Amino acid sequence: MTGYLNIILRLTIWFLLTADLSWANIVIGVGVTILLPRGVTNVGLLKDWLRTLGEVAVAIPQAYKEAFEIMLYPHREETVVLERVKPRRTPSLIFLDIFLITFTPKTIVQRYHSRGWYEVHYIQRRETP
Repeated sequence: MTGYLNIILRLTIWFLLTADLSWANIVIGVGVTILLPRGVTNVGLLKDWLRTLGEVAVAIPQAYKEAFEIMLYPHREETVVLERVKPRRTPSLIFLDIFLITFTPKTIVQRYHSRGWYEVHYIQRRETP
């Protein structure tokens, strides 16, 4: 089952990068997806995949909300925070977590530490006293 999720993830990224749903691009995307090497990793739990896909569905409206907030109100404060990686994360799920964090306009992952930490840069509104 996770093999199908990896294929769907790769195709989704391909379509987001190319922004083209023509038949030729679909065929090329499927070919690239199949030809990309697959690392030997432990299989992520289906529950973790489904939870992460649910987080993707929530992140899309959140990204629009944050984009409007940035346009309407100045965000001049910056912080960098270390966040722990969720337990039992496969490399594919770690990539998806980084993608989700970076997808929202107020955050970006600056670095992934192999010991299980993300270095996340946040922007926020200045607190008024």
